[in-house]
Amino acid sequence: QVQLVDTGGGLVQAGGSLRLSCAASGSTFSRYTVTWFRQAPGKEREFVAAITGSGSSIYYADSVKGRFSIARNNAKNTAYLQMNSLKPEDTAVYYCSATYFHTTTPNNVNYWGQGTQVTVSS
Repeated sequence: QVQLVDTGGGLVQAGGSLRLSCAASGSTFSRYTVTWFRQAPGKEREFVAAITGSGSSIYYADSVKGRFSIARNNAKNTAYLQMNSLKPEDTAVYYCSATYFHTTTPNNVNYWGQGTQVTVSS
């Protein structure tokens, strides 16, 4: 098993930046693909970005491509989501997750972080 703690959310103006962190413990971090999802009020949880265990493959949702960047440091058991050029529609609770394979479907996730709120004001 792996435990995940998401941090780094906050309130930012449109056009600003935030970096989210996902700290893992309890298991070999490099075994897992890390995926960020987000959930806005009244909406379903949606895929944002993913990075495989070795970092060799990276995936982004079309809505964040070119603005967000996912990375990981397996020596520090931490993954990151750098969010630039933020828009009000990026406002959501962001969740990191760990899976044994790449997925964009929340139901396939094995482990979840607790989530961190990101609010982008216009």
